Amino acid sequence: MEQNNSKPAIRKQKTAKDNKALYTVISILVGFAIGAIMLILVKVSPFEAYQLLFKSVFGSPKNIAQSIVYATPLILTGLSVAFSFRTGIFNIGAEGQFVMGSVGAMVVGVSVKAPAFIHIPLCLLAAALAGALWGALVGYLKAKLGANEVLCMIMFNWIAYYFSNYVVKSKLFNDTGKQVSKKVEETARLSLSSLKASLGQKVNWGIIVAVIAVIVIYLIINKTTLGYRLRAVGFNRNAAEYAGINVKVAIVTAIAISGALAGLAGATQVLGYNYSISEFAGQEGYGFEGITVAMIGATHPIGVLFAGLFYGAMKFGGKSMNLVGAPTEVIDIIMGSIIFFIAISSILKKLKIGFNKKGGTK
Repeated sequence: MEQNNSKPAIRKQKTAKDNKALYTVISILVGFAIGAIMLILVKVSPFEAYQLLFKSVFGSPKNIAQSIVYATPLILTGLSVAFSFRTGIFNIGAEGQFVMGSVGAMVVGVSVKAPAFIHIPLCLLAAALAGALWGALVGYLKAKLGANEVLCMIMFNWIAYYFSNYVVKSKLFNDTGKQVSKKVEETARLSLSSLKASLGQKVNWGIIVAVIAVIVIYLIINKTTLGYRLRAVGFNRNAAEYAGINVKVAIVTAIAISGALAGLAGATQVLGYNYSISEFAGQEGYGFEGITVAMIGATHPIGVLFAGLFYGAMKFGGKSMNLVGAPTEVIDIIMGSIIFFIAISSILKKLKIGFNKKGGTK
């Protein structure tokens, strides 16, 4: 009997997943349609603009590689936000955690002298710990003092921003007087020297870090007791506490893991792309773009991987659209429209469920 009862539940789960994927695909198509309307309004052919966009992404192995480089930090910040969503927390602090991770990676990359097989893991560990600590501090304030995590994270983003600028200006990590830190040692870099000539100067191992992180988070969420406890807290904190789960510890743990992922995103950008950190004139936005990636990926680790690749391709290919007179802001309009319609689909689905329940009670 239990097996028979479980079959309808499994079917419902599969149907829900299929519906999410369908809504996402429809939202993407609608987003491109709205982008086409915007292009027509500025008297640019959508056909030519989109043709150039896709050619810029898929036209050569080098273009594909560069799209992946753009996607790498987005996958990790998207994974950070998705993980926190799964545990019932809205991590709007991934931006600050990203910045702290980049600072941690830079400090170890500049200060430590070691072979690459030791130096690179140390830099990644430092970045993950910096991001985790930045997230855990907010988790502690929420769990212990009942502070609003959204407001705390916004404030912590700005603290990280100015702390990074302070480190960049410090004599310890800046010997030129310019608005950029020292470059990390060659042994700390994720670059692929043998492929630079064919795939571009910035091609690096960062995507491997991102894929490993996706696999690890998938296993944690779906195959471990820790993942079960964190998801239980996300579903219903009161019920989780009644079941014996330490909700306060779960909150701190969830935000710390989320912060570690965002910190790794900062590390891949420093060790694989910039090799240093610059004084910020404004926030870079990787953490906020991670929210978009998480939503497009339906907060599922595998979905986030593909959503990050999609967003990275759009960011890289979108730069070429101005060759036909199209404003690059069209990409932001497309991505914003996609998120809007994904959100609308969720609202409509909840309304439909509500109406069905009312209809069933009559």
